[in-house]
Amino acid sequence: MPLEQELRSFGKLISAIASGYLMNREESYEAYRQVILDLQPELQQGAFLAAHLMRKPTTEELSGAWDALDRHDTAKITIDIDGPVCDIVGTGSDQLKTLNCSSPAALIAAACGLPVAKKGARLVTGVSGASDIFETMGINLEHPLEQAALSLQNTGICYLPGEAFLKSGWARLIQSMRFTSAFNILGPLTRPCAQNNCAVIGAYAPEVSVQMIDILAEIGMPAALSPYGMADGFDPALGIDEFSLCGPTKVVELRNGTRSTYEVTPEDFGMKKVPFERIASMKSAEENAAVVMEVLQGKRSGSQADFFCMNAAAALYIAGLADDYRLGADIAQKALESGAAWKKFEAMREYQGTGAFTEYR
Repeated sequence: MPLEQELRSFGKLISAIASGYLMNREESYEAYRQVILDLQPELQQGAFLAAHLMRKPTTEELSGAWDALDRHDTAKITIDIDGPVCDIVGTGSDQLKTLNCSSPAALIAAACGLPVAKKGARLVTGVSGASDIFETMGINLEHPLEQAALSLQNTGICYLPGEAFLKSGWARLIQSMRFTSAFNILGPLTRPCAQNNCAVIGAYAPEVSVQMIDILAEIGMPAALSPYGMADGFDPALGIDEFSLCGPTKVVELRNGTRSTYEVTPEDFGMKKVPFERIASMKSAEENAAVVMEVLQGKRSGSQADFFCMNAAAALYIAGLADDYRLGADIAQKALESGAAWKKFEAMREYQGTGAFTEYR
């Protein structure tokens, strides 16, 4: 238990933040270090996280928080792969809940020849997170990270559950948290794979896209996209943390230290816009996982398959495997239709599935 002076000091910081105080990077690092390492009572941790998010964290503060998460809470895997190694992930906490998209998109992109170190976690505010989907599909979330490293090295795809690579802090917090915090911004920015050098990271708000890209530029990520999708017929403030098949998508792109912003539509991918209901989440993780498996197996086509391919195309584009989004979508659709994406999942399941275990050497 911290000394009374430390408790009071942290409590004063919470009150100051709630009143508008801005921390510098070092102050933010220290505050988040105390939360991550469980050095403050849970009541103070929750109050700090809520107050900081409500006041809206600055990029400098989030960079300090990322420092704490990376130094004290992120286990790493290392592989021997040259060239692009991508991640496809979202913040969650978006207002319009879609089918889980980043998981099948990662598998489709990997089937196109792009190594993907896909990370994720259990649900925070939606029906199912990536961990819930992959667990339902037969992936063992309790395997050591070395199994994921083997899968990525040998098959070109792996799943890195936050429950495994986040050693104590965030993994502990998300077991009991059901509200959005700065960790929803920071979690997608973690780099459990040391070779990860490009990413598609969806955001629950347009300003969060900008912040995440700014942080990625600060930590030296060569290339990244952060989409904020919208749905026609809905308030633009109610968005999705994916490229949208039901309206325009605001995109913040990072390439070699340069940030650009623009907007794309489904037509830029060679796809037709559809009503939001066509890609909306089902009512349970099991139903969402069933849709994912049916699409990957070629048993279900149409809007849901297009939605997954659209987001795989974005990964191919930012990784340099496609010159534009339309070409990326063509490549992704062919890989899906050929059955290569399902075969990629089966290959990953050989290393990371229930009952699978290979000694790491």
